[in-house]
Amino acid sequence: MVPRGTTRRLRQPRVAEMVAGELRERIISGELPDGSSLPKQDEFIEEFGVSKPSAREAFRILETEGLVTVQRGNVGGAIVHLPKPNAVAYTLSLVLQARDVSLEDVGKALQQIEPVCAALCAGRPDRDKEVVPVLQAAHDRLSRALSTPLSKRDEQEVTDASRAFHEAIVETCGNETMIVVAGALETVWSAHERSWSARVAEAGRFPEPRLGAKALKEHAEILAAIMTGNSDRAARAARRHLASAQLYPLSESPDAPVKATTLRQLV
Repeated sequence: MVPRGTTRRLRQPRVAEMVAGELRERIISGELPDGSSLPKQDEFIEEFGVSKPSAREAFRILETEGLVTVQRGNVGGAIVHLPKPNAVAYTLSLVLQARDVSLEDVGKALQQIEPVCAALCAGRPDRDKEVVPVLQAAHDRLSRALSTPLSKRDEQEVTDASRAFHEAIVETCGNETMIVVAGALETVWSAHERSWSARVAEAGRFPEPRLGAKALKEHAEILAAIMTGNSDRAARAARRHLASAQLYPLSESPDAPVKATTLRQLV
């Protein structure tokens, strides 16, 4: 409590923060499209009636948020970037790394969340048009990768095709919040699984073919449940599959921590 009679000065938002807030709204609303340029500094200063230092600070705020890329030098200007899920995934991976979270912990979270997405896919009334074709394409991609003779098989493609199926379950679930939140977790896991795949393939220790065939069969079970609109069955099939499929990327070191650099390199 401020004693009666005491003058209290309320803090006013800094000019740069107010300007950054206005520009942020224009970017999020689409008034400033992705890839477009912010006004030149002179135009910017004239429109908002601010000083050069305030204009530069507003640009820095937006750049820190990943909403613009400032081009310095003679060219100058700033390019607009709409927020993207990969940016969420990278920020999430930084937070997880700072908390020393293991990849196994991420996997357990996905075992709870991805089955929910599978159930949502099965519950969509438009699943025949919006869900099944996407999942079927991912399933067919894995089938093609596994049908290639061992001597010519691209093991990285096997991993990428498998991850595409899982990512598609999230992307087509129809709930935008889940798409962003669960999608960020999928991206973190996918980056680490792809890194693991590259290492074991190079060392000649990629899982034997029968395990790929098992994964393909389990994908088919999930897809069949979604096609028939059986949400409970889809969730159960997804949960069973994840519990077994995650064992291979975790086989080297289940306690290995999440590393944001892995995401930066591979996503």
